[in-house]
Amino acid sequence: MKFIQVLGPGCPKCAKTEQIVRQAVAQSGVEAHVEKVSDLNMIAALGVFVTPGVLVDGQVKVSGRVPKAEEVVQWLQ
Repeated sequence: MKFIQVLGPGCPKCAKTEQIVRQAVAQSGVEAHVEKVSDLNMIAALGVFVTPGVLVDGQVKVSGRVPKAEEVVQWLQ
């Protein structure tokens, strides 16, 4: 099972990122747990300083932009 963290304080781009990630997980059929992290101290501790950000299994996949759905699907494989 993949562990995905969507990082962001609640801005519109952060919400869009979470929506894209959840849709990609649902469409891919991959078992994954998606967690939203909005605490700025926790986000910084995870190594992301520009939001939105996405981590997959603890690895930063994107920071500072909204990922494309195709990218997220690739991260899940």
